Amino acid sequence: MGRCRALRGRRIRRAGAPAAVALLLAALCAGTGSASASVRADFDPATVRRLDAAITKVMEQTGMPGLNIGLWIPGRGVYEKSFGVADRQTGTPMKSDLYTRIGSVTKTFTVTGVLQLVDQGKVGLDDPISRYVSGVPGGDAITVRQLADMRSGLFDYTKDEQWLAGLRADPHRAYTPRRLVDIGFGHPANFEPGAKWEYSNTNTVLLGMLVEKVSGQGLADYLREHVFAPLKLNDTSLPDAGAMPDPHAHGYTDFTPKGTVADATNWNPSWAWAAGGVVSDLDDLHAWAPALADGRLLTPKTQAERLRTLPVGVVPGASYGLGILDFNGWLGHNGELPGYETIAAQLPAEKATLVVLVNSDIDHQGKNLSSLIGNAVTSIVTPDHLWPAPVATEAK
Repeated sequence: MGRCRALRGRRIRRAGAPAAVALLLAALCAGTGSASASVRADFDPATVRRLDAAITKVMEQTGMPGLNIGLWIPGRGVYEKSFGVADRQTGTPMKSDLYTRIGSVTKTFTVTGVLQLVDQGKVGLDDPISRYVSGVPGGDAITVRQLADMRSGLFDYTKDEQWLAGLRADPHRAYTPRRLVDIGFGHPANFEPGAKWEYSNTNTVLLGMLVEKVSGQGLADYLREHVFAPLKLNDTSLPDAGAMPDPHAHGYTDFTPKGTVADATNWNPSWAWAAGGVVSDLDDLHAWAPALADGRLLTPKTQAERLRTLPVGVVPGASYGLGILDFNGWLGHNGELPGYETIAAQLPAEKATLVVLVNSDIDHQGKNLSSLIGNAVTSIVTPDHLWPAPVATEAK
């Protein structure tokens, strides 16, 4: 694993690397790339067979194009595999070193940036957001903490029907953070701050704006310097345009005006920004999940605040802290945006890490693809700590 990280740290930023070298690096780090190409699979053979069968079954049932998965449990083994294809048009197999969009796992990075500023005494968790960002309706009564733990009451701009129609019609359009939050501010608040939990991307975009205001840096630069670099997450970034770095998995979606399937790989993710715009890969998320759970970029006091989770009230066994989910003991986050779904989580009880990367967000019978995989895998390896089974959702 360390060898692949060293090779891939030079990977591309390897734009222009000779094709033969690129192929060699991919082969060294990703195995053969066949339908169940193994990078590492040293759990006991019976468990490996069960995992292979369970994942293959979900893929066959859902029509999922491709999947990277890593499961690392000290004392029990490693299960790291690539399934299916990264590009339906060419049939290129999925490989473990491919870049992917990680959606709302981005929130874990953005909120970490906020909490670092808390540690530096530059931000107070119970400060009103109006101290840092102007123009927030009711901002004097909404705290930084309530934004981070999804209890602000602010309308989620991604639920604005007119905006959604515009995004479907033109997924390459660029959005500014202020434009995004203003869409949310165009709706009345859903409840009084602190009254209950409700997921809202508006919250995290505001926190990204806070980081920029307080640090004096653009969010992408701040995260690169203060979050990605200290952990050597060399293949993780918050891009400012739609083009994906190479090599990458193509992402497939039905988030289109007529519900037809499209390749969303190079759609502009500026609409997600601090809430969902980060690009990463399997190896970096393997490093990030335990660092997120143990708080190694934060003081113990601030990490304890982060992990004061409260039930979300909509999923049994699920609670939410400051930019972090607790799913039956798994600490981390899931993510979804057109073309991609992600899980990155740590189970402290067993020091287990789980990363799931799917190159599609096309629900199966209204159910989220990555959560279907997460539930199938944890049912086998950590049955006392299940990743929740997905529930049917409304059509996108």
